[in-house]
Amino acid sequence: MPDLLSPLFQRPDVLPAFSPRQWEDVLGQARCTQLLPRLTLQWDQSGWIEQVPAGPRPHLTSSLCILERQRQEVLWELEAIGRALQGLGVPVVLLKGTAYLRTGLPPAAGRVFSDIDILVPKNRIEDAEGALLGAGWISDERDAYNQMYYRQWMHEIPPLRHVHRQSVIDLHHTIAPPTSRFRVDGARLLERIRPIEEGSLFFVLAPEDMVLHSAVHLFQEGEFDRGLRDLLDLRDLLKHFEKSEPDFWRTLVQRAKELGLQVPLHHALFHVQRLFGIAPPPGMAQEVDGLRSHSLGRRMMAGLLDIALRPNHPSCDTRWTGLARWLLYVRSHYLRMPLPLVLTHLARKAWMQRFPKQEPKPAA
Repeated sequence: MPDLLSPLFQRPDVLPAFSPRQWEDVLGQARCTQLLPRLTLQWDQSGWIEQVPAGPRPHLTSSLCILERQRQEVLWELEAIGRALQGLGVPVVLLKGTAYLRTGLPPAAGRVFSDIDILVPKNRIEDAEGALLGAGWISDERDAYNQMYYRQWMHEIPPLRHVHRQSVIDLHHTIAPPTSRFRVDGARLLERIRPIEEGSLFFVLAPEDMVLHSAVHLFQEGEFDRGLRDLLDLRDLLKHFEKSEPDFWRTLVQRAKELGLQVPLHHALFHVQRLFGIAPPPGMAQEVDGLRSHSLGRRMMAGLLDIALRPNHPSCDTRWTGLARWLLYVRSHYLRMPLPLVLTHLARKAWMQRFPKQEPKPAA
């Protein structure tokens, strides 16, 4: 069966007429992409919830209850993070979903959270980690290799989980690994950050950097389970900023060139336009098209991403889905690390999956 979910966001003014089997599939697709609350909000705002058949309707309405509870939990956690870090005297930059929620940006609507992403200056990341440890967040990562992998090669430290509330923080110093082909000096991002409100500890990235971060995260991480959600985020950011920011598209393209992020921005804009029809203004079309040269590799990537960005649900699978996702997964590691490092890292991961460490049994 096809991707039933994307057309629902392409045509938000149309309530579909699904069969019971199609309703089952579309609910599964929405869950695996974390878009069920967003879909529900879209229909609720159109006054259509009561027109949804009785079988699937409770799944939609219950997702809104979960969403509201989670939003309150995230806002509360942000207050706790602020108390923990306020003595450091450094800006704390909210990233992605947390930034959207705290500033009321359109992608916050229906947004489900699995963690809280924040960024601090690289030379203060150990201080920030120590302050969070003192407030109850600890690392679950016990493997020495993985600890080294994060701290030496990645753009963040291992995730921190609160010992009581189980909330998870991803503490970054930039938006892409230092070994990546798309590495970005975090200090350059900090030059353009904006405070959430006057006197606040919390900041957000500049609008153009928000879009670039979302594009880099989607097309370099190699994890496309929530790819459709990330594309919707990009669509909403582009629509919002082109209205609220003077000459936004020109600033976005220029910033991508400054940071060396033309390739991920190209892929992001191509697929946002393909799925949702969001295109640059006529005066910028040629500059956007010039972000990457026309080549066989560009066309191959477009085809692979077309497959991988569908919901990761059995109803959307084709004979090429597994291969496309695997190729993009390998590509993501190749982009993030030099080849010798990639081979070593992937070989170790394969070994650990084949022969996982056994936790020692407690003494009787």
